[in-house]
Amino acid sequence: MHGPDHHLHEKHLKSSDFLTDVVIGMSDGLTVPFALAAGLSGAVSSNDIVTTAGIAEIVAGSIAMGLGGYLAGMTEKEHYEAELAREYDEVERVPDREKEEIREVFEDYGLSPEAQEIVVNCIASDKDKWVDFMMRFELGLEKPNPNRARNSALTIGISYALGGLIPLLPYFYLDKPEDGLIYSAIITLLALFIFGYFKSKITGQQPIIGALKVMSIGAAAAGAAFMVAKLF
Repeated sequence: MHGPDHHLHEKHLKSSDFLTDVVIGMSDGLTVPFALAAGLSGAVSSNDIVTTAGIAEIVAGSIAMGLGGYLAGMTEKEHYEAELAREYDEVERVPDREKEEIREVFEDYGLSPEAQEIVVNCIASDKDKWVDFMMRFELGLEKPNPNRARNSALTIGISYALGGLIPLLPYFYLDKPEDGLIYSAIITLLALFIFGYFKSKITGQQPIIGALKVMSIGAAAAGAAFMVAKLF
C-alpha cells in the first residue's frame, strides 16, 4: 500500500532510527569525556593536558562509535538479505507449507477458512508480494534503509563529538583543572538532565525521572573517575 499512511509509516521508521542513533551517540558523548576530564582534573595541574586528552578521546570515541553503528547497520542489512533469499527459496520449494503459514496468520485475525483461502490465493499470485508478506508477518522484518549503515555511522559519530565537547568547554577558558571541573560539572549535568528529559519523552517514560537517572549516571561516572585519580 502506497497511500498517505505508507509514507507516514516510512517517515516514522526513519525518524525512529535517527533518534535512536542520536541517543546512542549523545549519551556516551556526554558521559565518557566528562568522566575522563573529571579523572584528569584530580591528577594533573594543567588544563592543556585535560583538553588535549579530551579531544583525543572524542576523536577516538566518535570513530569507534560510528564504526559500531556502521557494523550494526550492515549486519541488519545482511540479515534481511539472507532471510529474503531463504523466503524466495521456500516459496519455490515448499509453496504449500508457505501458504499454510499465511493461513495461520489470518486465522489469528479471526478470518473464516473461506476468507483465508481467498486471501492466500491473492497473495500467492505475486511471488514478490508473497515473499514480502512472509518477511513482514512471519519473520517480523522490515526492509532496512539501504543507507542505514552510513547514516547511522555519521549520526552516532557526530552526536558523540557534539556531546563530548560540552564537558570540555570550561577547560578552554579557565586556568586550573579544579575550576574547570566545577563549571564542567554544572553545564554537563544540566545537559544530561535536558537530554534525559527529552529522551524520556520520546521513549514514553516519565521525563523527570528519566532525566534524573541519566544525570545520576553521568555524575556517578565522573565522581568515580575523579576519586580514583585522586587516590592513585
